[in-house]
Amino acid sequence: MLVLVAPGQGAQTPGFLTPWLELPGAADRIAAWSDAIGLDLAHYGTKADADEIRDTAVAQPLLVAAGLLSASALGDVSPGAVAGHSVGEITAAAFARVVDETAALRLVRARGLAMAEAAAVTETGMSALLGGDPEVTVPHLEKLGLTPANVNGAGQIVAAGTMEQLAALEADKPEGVRKVVALKVAGAFHTHHMAPAVAKLEAAAQELSPADPAFPYVSNKDGRTVDTGAEVVSRLVGQVANPVRWDLCMETFAELGATALIEVCPGGTLTGLAKRALKGVQTLALKTPDDLDAARTLVATHTSAADAAGSAAD
Repeated sequence: MLVLVAPGQGAQTPGFLTPWLELPGAADRIAAWSDAIGLDLAHYGTKADADEIRDTAVAQPLLVAAGLLSASALGDVSPGAVAGHSVGEITAAAFARVVDETAALRLVRARGLAMAEAAAVTETGMSALLGGDPEVTVPHLEKLGLTPANVNGAGQIVAAGTMEQLAALEADKPEGVRKVVALKVAGAFHTHHMAPAVAKLEAAAQELSPADPAFPYVSNKDGRTVDTGAEVVSRLVGQVANPVRWDLCMETFAELGATALIEVCPGGTLTGLAKRALKGVQTLALKTPDDLDAARTLVATHTSAADAAGSAAD
């Protein structure tokens, strides 16, 4: 069974979209999406520097566009499940056909602008903690006034809060944590600092006409599959101010019988977590179009195996 996943903010790097625009029709699609949301995605994906694409209002639409573009290059894929990390949930909603691609880009543009505005109120950020026991780490973070905003599994938790709180964390790491790494994001996402963005995203979501997921959609909120388009959208709105439970998402992948996982562009982060948490599951990250042949082979192999298993069960 194949799982298709989309990364979240911080995965972007300068110029990462450049090779993808060389694919047939890719530049035209990016231009159309750019027109639809009033943001030059080609410029930011090819020429902008790290500081420019760190901007929340830019990074989020850029990531969703890259994810959709790279997934479409795989051809016709029928995954056994889809999921996305944080903003990647909007990409996954398009994978599951809850919303179309243009609607996904419009929603993420509204999300990025609302979260950037909320982040400007107080100087905040996020840091990844590598190693440690969640039962020790989480109370330690809360003692420092920080929120465990991403519980990613495989020994990784992301803390979010003010820059002063994050500096205190650097000086006072939880027992067992090997390293604290500042993330390339411009705010304390998935915390109470993002509460002002929820109402604006809710208003933007009123413009959508969601369909029920065509494939099992695994939610960041609790790792459960969501059956209706309305519930997917409701969760997309609420998750900007609530923690991401990627650890529970990966547990669900295992329960569903995942045998392979492909992470769309700019892949790497989620496949890294899967390699540590989902033993025996084949993983592949789409970083450049050079990865497409191997990904297509993986899709064909695991789709065929799933079809064969379904036929045997029947």
